[in-house]
Amino acid sequence: MPTYEYQCTACGYEFEKFQKITEDPIVNCPQCSGFVERLIPKGGGFILKGHGFHATDYGRGNTVTRCGKESPCCGREIPCDTKPCDK
Repeated sequence: MPTYEYQCTACGYEFEKFQKITEDPIVNCPQCSGFVERLIPKGGGFILKGHGFHATDYGRGNTVTRCGKESPCCGREIPCDTKPCDK
């Protein structure tokens, strides 16, 4: 069940409520019975865990040469000064 955040427009009271997605939003403040609004979540990101979700798991067949000061690219002997490098 998702957690929804609400804020009262009358008294400013903020609270969270566990609700089913199919439930109607709360309309009355539990403290002053004023009108409440559902807030937009601040940290709505999610984390993928388990096998196959690491950055090192992808691109094993293709190696990409990075252009930059740390490594040579574009067929040069020495590392490039700026990105993208000109041949």
